[in-house]
Amino acid sequence: MERPAVLKDLNLWVALTIILVTTILSIATFFRWIRLRFQIGPFYFTHWLGWMGALFIAFYTPIYYILKRKKPRLVKTLIKIHVFGNLLAVMSISIHYAQQMGRPAQFYPELGTGLSLYIVMFILVATGFLHRFGILDKLGRYRIILPHQNRFLHIAITLTFYIVIIVHALRNMGIL
Repeated sequence: MERPAVLKDLNLWVALTIILVTTILSIATFFRWIRLRFQIGPFYFTHWLGWMGALFIAFYTPIYYILKRKKPRLVKTLIKIHVFGNLLAVMSISIHYAQQMGRPAQFYPELGTGLSLYIVMFILVATGFLHRFGILDKLGRYRIILPHQNRFLHIAITLTFYIVIIVHALRNMGIL
């Protein structure tokens, strides 16, 4: 029996590898098997990771949206940067989140916007993954789900990401 076409895609395997490494690093950070809580300037390293990841997603997403329409010849390169750049950004945010969640009980963070943001980001990764690799369509079982329905959900969740990241940042800076 031949493997489904979706399993032959090298980009899919690279993306799955990044997700696996993210999971391993997050677990290792949560349980303090690797120690990433050290200061660089006035902030901890894991905060820098979270900010870099969030800023990449926040800035590259509109750049990707505009450039793929203005320069269609670059779409293949732009989509690779979008997929793999965002997965690496999610990795850095996940490490930050795991470090925060792994803190001792007396220093446990307030879950509010951070948890909301992480859930939104998880949905973004899932819908983006399904859309980019056309997994549901390639499996042939879910013909009722149109690709544009998933795309709409992905875009709507992206807007939610922007709202929550702004509230999260303002809240943690003490402005809200």
